[in-house]
Amino acid sequence: MSREATPAAAKPATARPAATVMLLRDGPKGMEVFMVVRHHQIDFASGALVFPGGSVDAADRSPLLRRHCPRCETLSDAELGFRVAAVREAFEECGVLLARPAESDRLVEAARLADLEAAYRQPLEKGEVTMVEMAERERLDIATDLLVPFAHWITPETMPKRFDTHFFLVEAPGDHVALHDGRESVDSVWITPADACAEADGGRRTVIFPTRVNLEKLGRNTSTAAALEAARRAEIVTVLPQVQRTSQGRIMRIPAEADYGFTEVHIAGGSNESARRI
Repeated sequence: MSREATPAAAKPATARPAATVMLLRDGPKGMEVFMVVRHHQIDFASGALVFPGGSVDAADRSPLLRRHCPRCETLSDAELGFRVAAVREAFEECGVLLARPAESDRLVEAARLADLEAAYRQPLEKGEVTMVEMAERERLDIATDLLVPFAHWITPETMPKRFDTHFFLVEAPGDHVALHDGRESVDSVWITPADACAEADGGRRTVIFPTRVNLEKLGRNTSTAAALEAARRAEIVTVLPQVQRTSQGRIMRIPAEADYGFTEVHIAGGSNESARRI
């Protein structure tokens, strides 16, 4: 009797390089992080409260960018591309520009930022201009040196849409007004990590799993300075969750070395993959 061939396992989708920026400031209740609410028509995390970020564009990896990124000599081309993407996304999504006038140690001031925003924010988002073109025309240095690596997550191999995402912390410039773009994001808020988690628990916000656990990890610190210092000391351990079906349902496992305080969660299912810690 002939035996049917077993179908080959589907090859995992390629994880798209992406960068996320966690803008920090100290508020009345302690350290706050800037977050946006995704438009409901966005195909990833629609309607969710997230940190600004997005895919790394080919232009973010231009070799010409190195001349506009001081103190980046120790970074690989890939590492620099993730940081440039984080700076670009912060500018596109919330109007904060982490850049300095050439040969200056100070970030661009609010008055000049308004002109740069009017000239470049939407063209950058639409792909009509690149970061290197803006830097060359305006004689700017991109302040990639201010970004502090915080986390590295890769979407599980079982998911149809995958991202290879680097998270960065940075102190928000005091005179730059962060505000959502009204297109990809429809609302924004400065919020403490504890309040963001409480609003999610109360059903007032949608917060997807990677955002939630990174909020909790960030919330171990009470000030921006403490958060940045802790991130500088920490080792970044890549989190590629492994999902396994068990008699109790699906289990997601992450490495203990990533320092999230747990290694396993039960996945409840649904579009946002809500999970409960074991």
